[in-house]
Amino acid sequence: MRSILFIILIVPLSLLAQEYDVVIKNGKIIDGTGNSWYYADVAVKDGRIALIQKQIPANGITKVIDAKGLIVAPGFIDVHTHIEGDELKTPTADNFILDGVTTVVTGNCGASNVDMGKYLRWIDSLKLSVNVASLVGHNDVRKAVMGRSNRDPTELELLQMEKLVEQAMKDGAAGLSTGLIYIPGTYSKTTEIVRLAKVASKYGGIYATHMRDEGDSVTQAISEALEIGREAGMPVEISHFKLSGQQNWGRSKETVAMIIAARNDGLDVTIDQYPYTASSTSLSTLIPDEILADGQDSLNARLNQPETRKKIIEIMMKKLKNRKLKHYSYAMVAYYKADTTLNGKSMEAINLLKGRKHNAKEEAVTIMEMMQQGGAGMVFHGMSEEDVERIMQYPFNMFASDAGIRVFGQGAPHPRGYGTNARVLAKYVRDEKILSLEEAILRMSALPAQKFHLKDRGLLKEGLAADIVLFNEQEVQDLSSFERPHQYSKGFMYVLVNGEVIVDAGKHTGARTGKALRGQGFKD
Repeated sequence: MRSILFIILIVPLSLLAQEYDVVIKNGKIIDGTGNSWYYADVAVKDGRIALIQKQIPANGITKVIDAKGLIVAPGFIDVHTHIEGDELKTPTADNFILDGVTTVVTGNCGASNVDMGKYLRWIDSLKLSVNVASLVGHNDVRKAVMGRSNRDPTELELLQMEKLVEQAMKDGAAGLSTGLIYIPGTYSKTTEIVRLAKVASKYGGIYATHMRDEGDSVTQAISEALEIGREAGMPVEISHFKLSGQQNWGRSKETVAMIIAARNDGLDVTIDQYPYTASSTSLSTLIPDEILADGQDSLNARLNQPETRKKIIEIMMKKLKNRKLKHYSYAMVAYYKADTTLNGKSMEAINLLKGRKHNAKEEAVTIMEMMQQGGAGMVFHGMSEEDVERIMQYPFNMFASDAGIRVFGQGAPHPRGYGTNARVLAKYVRDEKILSLEEAILRMSALPAQKFHLKDRGLLKEGLAADIVLFNEQEVQDLSSFERPHQYSKGFMYVLVNGEVIVDAGKHTGARTGKALRGQGFKD
């Protein structure tokens, strides 16, 4: 009788051909932890990272990406955006996707949808190319209860606002945001904000703030933000951390030190920053707060009063003098609906176009007239590169665009909406070596995910959502400029959102697999 020898080969399951949707091969992995890069393959299945290891067989795989020469990193999370109103215009969110962004946090600066449940359900049904998380905005909550009134709320009104915040948190808001230079937030006192922040805190929310001042009174504004965090017992995120006005250049030594001291005292406070020396906001910020109360009709009535106009001009001239400037040359129109031919021009130039005298008082008159026509979006040049770099070196600082979804070719917007991440990676990592590549990616991915409680994002790790970006570290570059803003970044070769390839060989595929990301207070 013949004996038969059976040989059993034990092969690791990971080496057998698997039915993955995507395999990324030969890439240099930077996983978001801040650790050094390493070589490995990444497999994606059903929207999640299924496997990361040295070699993954690619036979029978739906999509194989050769990442040789590319960095493979977690998709970037932009923690400070304003996409409300832009979603339907450009649902593919090209300006974000082609800058490596796979998740945006909106509802910043106190401006959001108040009915958070309805908004996030709509985001899920619309499907953008990016994921969306949202804060609930104090300004819009206040407007829903009090309009644009310049007064303290009654106890009943405060209770109504608390109820709106609580419902928003239950519906999935990530926290509470304030915009304390905008109407009506500027009329609120610290105690009002603390009351609402405590409600958000109960549901694991964070407090994100556009502070009351980013110029002469910046230290007082930081102190208020820190006080709100301590009183409410919640993490603090200070938005677009900067120093505005030439008279404040160099004060980042003082302001960053305040953040360090607060963290040393046990407060979970972080900051975010855009890597530019110009800001972008509304023309209304040049007008005294009390003039802006109660809506456009009230504003127009006040601006038609000669004595009021005289007082406004006096205040504006004093502020301009404090900036050590003689003209409003630093104020550039990004988008003026009443006359789009003025987009991209400074207030100084617009005043001259109107045939007025070349002085700041006449420019103030031009500004008031534009406010009577509905106002304008602006770009303000007024920060120093030294401060930008010093703030950037602070480790608990994230990068954020402070932008919406761009309509390509419309207006003369700030270039940060197209090139924030590419600019950091090109200028500050590759060229100037202000940061290491690993540190920059940590600030764009894991740190934002941790801060905003996006638990399955921000890292390249098995089991987490497959939001992945692949870019060439030698070629990545921001192309958008103040002169020619409508230009996409280059160097981002592949982007995956929830496992779907959204950018393939540098081109947007048109795929829209983003979804709403809900906060800790949300219950199914």
